[in-house]
Amino acid sequence: MANDASTVFDLVILGGGSGGYAAALRGAQLGLDVALIEKDKVGGTCLHKGCIPTKALLHAGEVADQARESEQFGVKATLEGIDVPAVHKYKDEVISGLYKGLQGLIASRKVTYIEGEGRLSSPTSVDVNGQRVEGRHVLLATGSVPKSLPGLEIDGNRIISSDHALVLDRVPKSAIILGGGVIGVEFASAWKSFGSDVTVIEGLKHLVPVEDENSSKLLERAFRKRGIKFNLGTFFQKAEYTQDGVKVTLADGKEFEAEILLVAVGRGPVSQGLGYEEQGVATDRGYVLVDEYMRTNVPTISAVGDLVPTLQLAHVGFAEGILVAERLAGLKVVPIDYDGVPRVTYCSPEVASVGITEAKAKEVYGADKVVSIKFPLGGNGKSRILKTAGEVKLVQVKDGAVVGVHMVGERMGEQVGEAQLIYNWEALPSEVAQLIHAHPTQNEALGEAHLALVGKPLHMHD
Repeated sequence: MANDASTVFDLVILGGGSGGYAAALRGAQLGLDVALIEKDKVGGTCLHKGCIPTKALLHAGEVADQARESEQFGVKATLEGIDVPAVHKYKDEVISGLYKGLQGLIASRKVTYIEGEGRLSSPTSVDVNGQRVEGRHVLLATGSVPKSLPGLEIDGNRIISSDHALVLDRVPKSAIILGGGVIGVEFASAWKSFGSDVTVIEGLKHLVPVEDENSSKLLERAFRKRGIKFNLGTFFQKAEYTQDGVKVTLADGKEFEAEILLVAVGRGPVSQGLGYEEQGVATDRGYVLVDEYMRTNVPTISAVGDLVPTLQLAHVGFAEGILVAERLAGLKVVPIDYDGVPRVTYCSPEVASVGITEAKAKEVYGADKVVSIKFPLGGNGKSRILKTAGEVKLVQVKDGAVVGVHMVGERMGEQVGEAQLIYNWEALPSEVAQLIHAHPTQNEALGEAHLALVGKPLHMHD
């Protein structure tokens, strides 16, 4: 169909990652004639180089830790070592199964899939494989790639990105991780579980600095207990090869040496050389600028996912892509409340949150209008069984709704679903306290925190 010059699609999508393929699937479901253009593999960063493979590595690390620590549960097991090729086989099988399923979905919805490197050639067309694909509307969804810092070259050898780390053929004996955000602490956690000596360097004053400060401090305490080292509050200056590794120097002169350096300072948008600026699409530092309905300044062009300056999360890409498809199909759509998007960092322990931090709440509502409470997981039976520590913290507008839920502990990512409902439905603590949570579950911790917030705590002191 792409070779037929008379074909004009309702929607031409450039990029088959989370945002792009979600828009394609939803658009086709709503009766739009959709073309999806992808230069690599449908599924994008999340499926092939991000969410899915990193979580597989983290789960393999969790299994290693369980074997290593099994005696505390009365089970005698030994850890013989990490079979790296077998870990990659497991990880790749997970990816392969999901990839095949996604390909099947694309085909079943009758989306025209075009493999090739596309370039925006007009406000209503994309050129790919020497052909012009015309559409009534174009959606840009070209995603992101790992970033570096000025003067720091990622060479794929001793100085690597997360892309390289996912296919590393060995467990590094020692590693420096530059960046204490989501990517950095997840790799720190996995590599420590595999037996590496890990040091995280973060220029800001806390790990996972966008989270509530209490969550950051709890994670730092847990990392210390696990033997994961970190240096906070001083920025990177330079990196250089040593005889058998890498040396990193910070702005204060402090030096660190390790076998490899993982650069985990975030991801930048893929927008250069794709014709965006030539067609008048407004950008800022490489990001395509959009309004709350994901519309660019060009009426026939929208953009979603990591390409736009919103939260770089796969599920945000899904939501943005669906929003665009539904808007183009004529449905009534509601802008995304990005504060209401659940966020999970899958290190050990996990950090999960939805809503705003206590500091942000005080800034928005005034310090005297904000109350918070912490329920320690030590008072939760299932968490005791799992031998995990942490807290559930609630942030509430006095006499009003809960505006932030912040959780640290193993499996807290599985609790963020209810937290999302509490925030997005503007639940009052008294309403959540009336709900009966199953016992013994970690989910009870959310219920108990709300009981405490309304002045009737059960498994915690007044």
